[in-house]
Amino acid sequence: MRKVLTYGTFDLFHIGHLNLLRRAKELGDYLVVAVSSDTFNAIKGKKCAIPDYERMAIVEAIKYVDEVIPENSWDQKISDVKEHDIDIFVMGNDWTGKFDFLNDYCEVIYLPRTDGISTTQIKKELKLK
Repeated sequence: MRKVLTYGTFDLFHIGHLNLLRRAKELGDYLVVAVSSDTFNAIKGKKCAIPDYERMAIVEAIKYVDEVIPENSWDQKISDVKEHDIDIFVMGNDWTGKFDFLNDYCEVIYLPRTDGISTTQIKKELKLK
């Protein structure tokens, strides 16, 4: 069984998120998704519209997702890969090169983002209304 891991905040869940999860699942048999906790987002200077426990429930309900775990720090990726016996680490290509250090533990793949949609864009548009 090939296991895939990806990370994200998944605030204001949209088609770009769904496309990432679908394409990640297509790369393997079992998809683990780490959802950024509110505490970790605060460290990153991010504020979500949706609390972490709701974002995790939304992601968990997606048919492509087999398991959801919390992301609590930048440093947990290696331990997550080891603990969950991950074969492939997937992120959007806006992160290209940033996680290449994981190549020592698994394959790293950067997938293209969905054009024309992002949580940042949605938040900006909502502020204009």
